[in-house]
Amino acid sequence: MTGRFDAVSLEVFWTRLISIVDEAAKAIVRTSFSTLSNEANDFACMLTDARGYSLAPNTGSIPSFIGTLPATVRHFLRAMGADAMRPGDVLITNDAWMGTGHMSDVSVLKPIFRAGRLVAFSATTSHMPGIGGRLRAIEAREVFEEGLHIPLMKLVREGRTDATLIEMIRANVRTPDQTVGDIWAQVGANELMEKRLLALLDDGRLDSLVELGDELFARAEGAMRAAIREVPDGTYRYAMRTDGVDEPLDYRVALTIAGDEITADFTGTSPQQPRAINCVLAYTYAMTAYALKCALLPGLSNNEGMYRPLTVTAPEGCILNPRFPAAVVSRAVTGHYVPVLLFGALHQVIPDRVMAGAGSPLWAVQQTGLRADGKPYTNIFFFNGGMGATPAKDGESVLSWPSNISSTPVEVAERNSPFFFR
Repeated sequence: MTGRFDAVSLEVFWTRLISIVDEAAKAIVRTSFSTLSNEANDFACMLTDARGYSLAPNTGSIPSFIGTLPATVRHFLRAMGADAMRPGDVLITNDAWMGTGHMSDVSVLKPIFRAGRLVAFSATTSHMPGIGGRLRAIEAREVFEEGLHIPLMKLVREGRTDATLIEMIRANVRTPDQTVGDIWAQVGANELMEKRLLALLDDGRLDSLVELGDELFARAEGAMRAAIREVPDGTYRYAMRTDGVDEPLDYRVALTIAGDEITADFTGTSPQQPRAINCVLAYTYAMTAYALKCALLPGLSNNEGMYRPLTVTAPEGCILNPRFPAAVVSRAVTGHYVPVLLFGALHQVIPDRVMAGAGSPLWAVQQTGLRADGKPYTNIFFFNGGMGATPAKDGESVLSWPSNISSTPVEVAERNSPFFFR
């Protein structure tokens, strides 16, 4: 197929891309070992083009992962170069600054080749049941305390697994079967996306995804720019203070609308903290993009085009852009305030299109210890209160806003740990 796509063919291709990533997500739910994936939905699947631009995430993706995963693909491209990638390779990292913002999430990528040419990446991110180090807590003072750091590297090289890496991961985590099992579930999901995408290229007689991707990006970008133009130009500011840990924390944003572009500047936000509540810029960016999409054009397709009118800045060394080696494992308790800031600023100009805050970030409970048979266990459960109201209706209950992590059923929590809830 050559030339530009008409509306019908473009919709067919877009729908098929979504079906691919959604099928991969179901595969993770079926094959993962931990409740974080098969109950809490704390993972994401995505296809990008060969440049690392997001084509489509699965419809149940965690909002932060939608924004961070394409950046992780591009970090691999810059670090390794496309020429160093081969068919059969599988890439892996949990680097907090190049991944999702903390090392608890492992990102697994697969370069996809067609006729010897790199055409795309299948990518997944999943929250591990354990990655070693301290338990998930705010007491850590540096990222080195928070677990095993997997740099940007190959887990599988041309079809051959790095057994040494697998053994190193197993030796450094409390629940090796669950952690490694979840990683292999991601690998399987990536392989499924590869298979389905190559079939799509064959059926559509496409040599690459460049033309299709550029058309999808252009349409999403145009729609987002049109939505921004509907908001009056100006700079809208909002600030809030939270209790913090050792001292109160200030969060500030200046949201500037200029024609069809929007800039969020977090200057004035408190400095990074000697606790594990720092939020790396990639996570700040992702949550900013999520909030603006929700307010301006919630029905817009999630792909590269929606990000192009957006700029996010935060002073290096602040709690929303900490310097390495800041502790970051609980970055969500900070990053989840970002949408509240954005909605507070937008309330001044489009009050009918924003929602109230949820009251607090998500609640996570981590349990660890030894079972009666002496075997260790570690479980992380989410118990969530709900989301804020909109001008039109009350907020939904038992949701982890601004994420979409599911609350863990009590029955599942009791099954997976030697605890009873009363």
